[in-house]
Amino acid sequence: MKKFSNLLSPYQGLPREVYIIFLARVVNAIGAFVWPMMTLILTKKIGLSTSEAGFWIAVSGLLSMPASLIGGKLTDTIGRKPVLLFCEGTAVLLFGACAFVEPSMPMVYMMMGAGVFFMMADPAHSSMIADLTTVENRAGAYSLSYLGFNLGFAIGPIIGGMLFENHLKWFFLGDSITGLASLALVFFFIKETIPSQNEEIKQAELESEASEEGSILAVLFRRPLLIWFALFALGYNFVYSQWGFLLPMHVEAMNPGEGAALYGKLASLNGFTVILFTPLITKGFENLRETKKIVIGGIGYVIGFGMLGFVESKAAFILACFIITLGEIIVTISFMPFLANHTPASHRGRMNAVLPIVMGLGFTFGPLIVGNLIPRYAISGTWKIVAIIAIISTIAMQFLDQAEGKSSRIKKETEEIA
Repeated sequence: MKKFSNLLSPYQGLPREVYIIFLARVVNAIGAFVWPMMTLILTKKIGLSTSEAGFWIAVSGLLSMPASLIGGKLTDTIGRKPVLLFCEGTAVLLFGACAFVEPSMPMVYMMMGAGVFFMMADPAHSSMIADLTTVENRAGAYSLSYLGFNLGFAIGPIIGGMLFENHLKWFFLGDSITGLASLALVFFFIKETIPSQNEEIKQAELESEASEEGSILAVLFRRPLLIWFALFALGYNFVYSQWGFLLPMHVEAMNPGEGAALYGKLASLNGFTVILFTPLITKGFENLRETKKIVIGGIGYVIGFGMLGFVESKAAFILACFIITLGEIIVTISFMPFLANHTPASHRGRMNAVLPIVMGLGFTFGPLIVGNLIPRYAISGTWKIVAIIAIISTIAMQFLDQAEGKSSRIKKETEEIA
């Protein structure tokens, strides 16, 4: 029992609001049907080719960029809560409206609109957790939020996979209803978290979190580490975008007519793996720098995605997905704490918009580029190209980790001399 309590120690003693966010993430993810099945909606239901599907997913990503910037600015000026409620509320209502539209291009436009509003809300969500936490408990808070999503996601894709073929109306309505229920928890139980100027000074336990004057670009140029981090993370996201794009096509090619249901089971396996291993990894890696953790996660991507270019048996396929999921856990629980620990409190909303835009280019261009590689290199050859990109990104992150480690040592030695 003591060992179990130690395992959960990163999640203990967090602010009450963090636990509400955790519960809201669980509820929302139970009905997260649309995004995991986006590729199959575009190809199987609407009838687009793989390259056309990649194009529209990329267009959606490009439209989300200015939306994220607007959301970040509003998050720092109006507040976290109103931006989150309005933007996510609009997005889930658009999903609900898709239930009453035949599979067609208008449905594509509505889903793209939902994606834009979700991106507007994202800086508010990330900033809210950063506001509520300190450097000591921040990694645990982001890990708990991630765990909450996957608790729901372990169930959601199975339901979504069953509804996809013959009950598309309830497929969209289910996503919308659970999204609204999640927002209700935020509305009733979480107050505005944006800090006042005095609170910003009090919260700035790290020099890197101290408030600054000037535009977001001026702040970024004073912190080049963040720019390099975002560029290298772009490669990671390019690779991981294939979990939702190339993987469902691979599953469908291996099992014609059963791809949606089988991919839903794989996604649920991913969710259950996250549930079981996130506390272990969070506790086991709590003393490592965030960049070091991300390098280790990148190695998991190299092995897992690389295996998919060679596997022939179902057991090897499942093993590859399991290794990818371990890499995903390590990378995901490290990205946001790194950004929060290096961002001034005065610019959290904007930083949580600008840098994820750069990082998100991997998700934007991943489907577009890979969709055009498949006809030339087939699925197996395309997986090998994805693995090469994972290798390059991991090596780049290793150099960044070494630079951050050297900077930390120099700063520590300077403080000791002083």
